[in-house]
Amino acid sequence: MLTVNIHKGFDLFNRRFVLKDLRDAVRNESADIVFLQEVQGSHELNATRFVDWPSGSHYEFLADTVWKDYAYGQNAVYPAGHHGNALLSKFPILNHANHDVSVGSDSERRGMLHCVLQLPEPLPPLHAICVHLGLREHHRNEQLQMLCTLIDTMIPKDAPLVIAGDFNDWRLKAHSMLQRCGLHEAFVETLGRAARTFPARWPMLPLDRIYVRHVTAQRPRVLSSRPWSHLSDHAPLAAEIAL
Repeated sequence: MLTVNIHKGFDLFNRRFVLKDLRDAVRNESADIVFLQEVQGSHELNATRFVDWPSGSHYEFLADTVWKDYAYGQNAVYPAGHHGNALLSKFPILNHANHDVSVGSDSERRGMLHCVLQLPEPLPPLHAICVHLGLREHHRNEQLQMLCTLIDTMIPKDAPLVIAGDFNDWRLKAHSMLQRCGLHEAFVETLGRAARTFPARWPMLPLDRIYVRHVTAQRPRVLSSRPWSHLSDHAPLAAEIAL
């Protein structure tokens, strides 16, 4: 699996539109499931400014013919278009729902995209949640509570679960809160510390995470070298998931 905040298809400094290079890099990882944040659903202005802007959504462009199933959760809407989270899957997506976890009336719109994936028999369905939390700590605390409520009410206690995305949690508050929901973070469990992913070229802050329940995350990696270091403001995380 792979998780990456794609920065709406632009590089770290917003100078280059790099979606095609990003698609090549994602393909090269050969991940069965890809968690994406800051995915552009549409942008009428940029579609006229960049000659290589795809005719459809960015998540459809990235999925192409490799990931047959995909889901999108629209979070932020503005006059020119909208963006949100997306999940690409080589397994059938049985159902999906986007949960608005925005806090307050400010413009920082956030969401959690919950998908149920059909794995090969006799494996049970896999629950996957793509997350992008707020920049303010008190917003994140409320959003983490919403995540735990979602888990308690919508996901069977014994179901395999993977939660990945941009938690913006540089103060490492999420670990203890999500442990109470039975979740374990892949890098903390295997390497003893959360992965540093931001900024992509000089990763210093541990913003992105992979949390699991009733599955084992193996060989977690931070993809901080080229080409990834020049494709977004966040370095992606990758791991193997075993049931």
